Amino acid sequence: MPEYQTLLVEQLDSVAHVKINRPEKINAMNVKFWEEIIAAFDWIDQTDSVRVVIISGAGQHFSAGIDLMMLAQAASGMGSDIGRNADIIRRNVLRLQRSFNAVDQCRKPVIAAIHGYCIGGAIDLITACDMRYSTADAHFSIKEIDMGMAADVGTLQRLPHLIGDGMMRELAYTGRSFDGKEAAAMGLVNRTHADHGALLSSVMGIARDIASKSPLAIRGTKEMIRYSRDHSVEDGLNYIATWNAAMLQSEDLKLAMTAHMAKKVAEYAD
Repeated sequence: MPEYQTLLVEQLDSVAHVKINRPEKINAMNVKFWEEIIAAFDWIDQTDSVRVVIISGAGQHFSAGIDLMMLAQAASGMGSDIGRNADIIRRNVLRLQRSFNAVDQCRKPVIAAIHGYCIGGAIDLITACDMRYSTADAHFSIKEIDMGMAADVGTLQRLPHLIGDGMMRELAYTGRSFDGKEAAAMGLVNRTHADHGALLSSVMGIARDIASKSPLAIRGTKEMIRYSRDHSVEDGLNYIATWNAAMLQSEDLKLAMTAHMAKKVAEYAD
């Protein structure tokens, strides 16, 4: 398993746990983080024994978002030519987007376990995950508007699919903070828990349940959900028909049927 400066990554049976590990900086996302999240999810994607991913934050918070020192350093590198500056900024934004695209496009389900601060870039990250769970007192905010900018790493594109357009606009335009209970009420998180320990215990249980299913069936389900988010119903139906033309011939289907009829639990290959 690779070594990281900003992440702690461990494999617990079929579950990979990725912790943002800069607690002394409220898990702010520095330059190294954006590189390492791609490397971590590439390793996860290529490791067949990993079937589900949990992402959380070390210490008292999930993440305070992008490290402001990183923004300051980027600003100091600007020259006098507006066109060239714009090209540099655009390339940098696209590079950051690739980091969370790696989470969104991961073949395995990704579950966010959120406590403490989850603001700015951290919202971009959790919207790229499959599911989100939090403590009741977690603190959320689309903070970019208060920094004089529009969120540019995925929140404005993915969040409307999770909580609806009107609520997304309210949160994005005002930057107001909201807690885990409100996040659950609007559908941003599936469920809240009393404390961090209860949160991680519950999320691990969900992850292990998912990991017990056919990896091919989970892979197909995630692929279809992602595809249908960005395409028409007709396109999605056509894609699943083509996908299952192959996947319904898998040994996993036979195993599942046999186990169901025998009232046993199926054991699937990675």
